[in-house]
Amino acid sequence: MKIGIVCYPTFGGSGVVATELGKALADHGHQVHFVTYNQPARLDLFSENLFYHEVAVANYPLFDFPPYELALASRLVDVVRFEKLDVLHVHYAIPHASAAYMAKQILATYGINIPFVTTLHGTDITLVGQERTYKPAVTFSINESDGVTAVSEHLRADTYKFFEIKNDIKVIPNFIDLNRFSLKAKDHFRKAIAPNGEKILVHTSNFRKVKRTEDVIKIFAHVVKQIPAKLLMVGDGGERSGCEQLARDLGVSDQIRFLGKQDAIEEILSVADLFLMPSQSESFGLAALEAMACKVPVISSNAGGLPELNIDGETGFLRDVGDVDGMAESAIYILQNEERLNSFKDKALSRAKVFDLKNILPEYENYYKEVIERSRKAQ
Repeated sequence: MKIGIVCYPTFGGSGVVATELGKALADHGHQVHFVTYNQPARLDLFSENLFYHEVAVANYPLFDFPPYELALASRLVDVVRFEKLDVLHVHYAIPHASAAYMAKQILATYGINIPFVTTLHGTDITLVGQERTYKPAVTFSINESDGVTAVSEHLRADTYKFFEIKNDIKVIPNFIDLNRFSLKAKDHFRKAIAPNGEKILVHTSNFRKVKRTEDVIKIFAHVVKQIPAKLLMVGDGGERSGCEQLARDLGVSDQIRFLGKQDAIEEILSVADLFLMPSQSESFGLAALEAMACKVPVISSNAGGLPELNIDGETGFLRDVGDVDGMAESAIYILQNEERLNSFKDKALSRAKVFDLKNILPEYENYYKEVIERSRKAQ
């Protein structure tokens, strides 16, 4: 198949999933064309089946805001016509699904029928999409998609709850490439971070309010009172400076390292003993899955799709959003006994294997074929 993929080219979950999916499809023999305004963060083009098409936005003085949606739709028309694509797969509803719909209508005037699949990832539904400004367009674009997927049962239910959706939504969960995300020998790195054998806790995110990163600092402050430990904060965003100040206020800044954005996150996870994810909302929890694949148990909130991934009492623990004391208590329970910690680590890896890329990739391939066949019959 020749597949066009549209995503945000960022470190966020939707961009990561789209990029890793595209690379896997290319490795499986499909021709994959990424169409976006920058090369995706995790996309390397060392494959004969991977292509990147940049969306250029002309910023005329007439426009207060660059019309990216129009530029994307026009670029999709160009790529579909020239590359003769079989299907488009757009990640994140705004503005990608509406741009794909517009491109589809334009292509029809050329006698080209191009179906498109929309994958819903989370905040496009639970936050942005519910804004009165966008809701009608989001609803229309989802209903006009030739196929719709969601990354968790919870997100699927929320989509039906908040929007008047008539289309069927298929759940295809996020995935992990266990060839990349696995426990690696990084003893030298561990000794550099925890020279006295301290336990290492990790949090990775884009440091937005929804991630409740200050709760991570508070949880760690409780843990370190009972167990010698270090905390690695990976990522960057608006809440970082507040976290740094809170760490100073709580007297734990010497035990915390803020590492900023990192590409080789699997190397950091390979030295971790526990992963903290106290998010206000998570449609799936990809960062937690990456941790589990590296044998790191997870202390998380019970928000969104996290209970579908993190099994309470087995791969870690689930607590209510904002329950800092409870999360700290669960963290201490796991860390204070080495045999117990190793048991949680083993179960975390076992759970991650369920979401191995080799199990999920065929679901997407079969769904593309289904959508393409259905679209052809409807002509």
